[in-house]
Amino acid sequence: MNDILAKQLAFDFCCTEDDVRSGKNIFTEFTADKNRRIFEDTEDCFLKIASVNGKLLATGESSVIAWCMEKYHSFNGEWFMEVENFRELDRKVMEYGYRIGQAHPFYIATEYSEVDTKGLEIRKFLAEEIEQFRGDDRFGEAFIFAELPRDEIGIGAYQDGKILGMAGATSDSLLMWQIGINVLPEARGLGIGTMLVKLLKNEILSLGKLPFYGTAVSHIASQRVALNAGFVPAWSELYCEKI
Repeated sequence: MNDILAKQLAFDFCCTEDDVRSGKNIFTEFTADKNRRIFEDTEDCFLKIASVNGKLLATGESSVIAWCMEKYHSFNGEWFMEVENFRELDRKVMEYGYRIGQAHPFYIATEYSEVDTKGLEIRKFLAEEIEQFRGDDRFGEAFIFAELPRDEIGIGAYQDGKILGMAGATSDSLLMWQIGINVLPEARGLGIGTMLVKLLKNEILSLGKLPFYGTAVSHIASQRVALNAGFVPAWSELYCEKI
């Protein structure tokens, strides 16, 4: 297992790296570690569960964690993200006024890629330079424009002065930065997404961070971009949100 990922999941799920690497399912009461990945600027977590290396990591409020421990203590994590399990879990957390929010597979990359920029103009945008794209709904996956996590880098592909696609990185934690990608409809199928994700992955690695990429189970095109850009499947994760 990747060392950085093991360290990050330990921060995120309030356990130790040995817990993450063990073969046992781990259940902990959530405490907000300053090193955790931040998807939204919030200090609380009712429940989130990851499936990694065939086991489960779960953290949340004590009452629901007690139920999870009883229910899933010997559960095979490889099969956790099945619809029937979602139904049962959703029914349970609704008793507390919550529901399953999202569930995604995540990918990581550890190696640089050679990149053919296809003769396109490549522009890099850092920090405040990204502000020029605020309100541009073409780039809703590349940038989030939140206080936390922050948009750190954007890399755009241009042809004849016209933008074709944009990849963006957010600093979800000190160790791991997440990549999002948008390709304009007229440029799809040309490999623009893979090219931009490779370029941004290389940038993140050069900064000593681990790049990661999340997508929907049904978004096959997005999964292909991740794989073609040198990412490998690493874990799946769900979280619950207040109704």
